[in-house]
Amino acid sequence: MTIELENLYKCVLEGELGEAKEKVKVAIDAGLSPSQILNEGLIAPMGEVGRLFEEGEYFVPEMLVSAKTMQSALDVMKPLLVESGVEAIGKVVLGTVKSDLHDIGKNLVGMMMEGAGFEVIDLGIDVSPNKFIKAITDDTDIIGLSTLLTTTMPSMDLTIKAITEAGLREKVKIIIGGAPVTAAYAEQIGADGFAEDANQAASLAKTLIGAQ
Repeated sequence: MTIELENLYKCVLEGELGEAKEKVKVAIDAGLSPSQILNEGLIAPMGEVGRLFEEGEYFVPEMLVSAKTMQSALDVMKPLLVESGVEAIGKVVLGTVKSDLHDIGKNLVGMMMEGAGFEVIDLGIDVSPNKFIKAITDDTDIIGLSTLLTTTMPSMDLTIKAITEAGLREKVKIIIGGAPVTAAYAEQIGADGFAEDANQAASLAKTLIGAQ
């Protein structure tokens, strides 16, 4: 790994938010390819952040600042990635379900998904089943449903039923998460998986599309 990529890797790993854009520009100026910068300088350290989180060395604040650092760097990278034809490993549509206005967990999931190499479409909060359906395109791989309230958990069930009735269920994998959600509930409503946290959500998504 070149010194430029080492510096960028360390910047993301340690959450040096203010340094990210400059370190990406240095790597670009050094002639490194967009795909190399993405994979070795951004995706690789986010993988390490996930590992540290799972082992209890990092907590949500550390994971969040690393994810924000990665996103800051990615903002600089996106035009170059498009120009050079570097494709995301898959496409994820995320949203907090109808009647739930919480988004911190969903936002972190979105950042970790991007850190894993996915294109992320974030529909926001209070998302109706119909809005999820309209967001599904031919290249959509994963639908992620989030909730923080027990009272809005039934919206997850309704959303999955609506996607099924629209004839789109076989086209996408559906994962769910949020404080009151369990693996048993995921199975009950016919979701493809459940994740306890943002890192697990990214890993699960990669597994479901065969990228891990």
